[in-house]
Amino acid sequence: MKMTLKAVRVNAGLTQKEAAQHVGVSETTWANYERAKTFPDIEKLKTIEKTFHVTYDDIIFLPQTTV
Repeated sequence: MKMTLKAVRVNAGLTQKEAAQHVGVSETTWANYERAKTFPDIEKLKTIEKTFHVTYDDIIFLPQTTV
């Protein structure tokens, strides 16, 4: 099932700060990942996959559009 990085985090029951700590980035960096302002490098992506038990193909890295 495809889901946004925010949905992956929320499903794990974590705050942005907690998710950032698990992955080894700052809370601001994690927030930027969720907003698709920046994207994780391969090393961080592998950590996200292991931490949240997802694959790269499961995650949608598209900017959210606002109405």
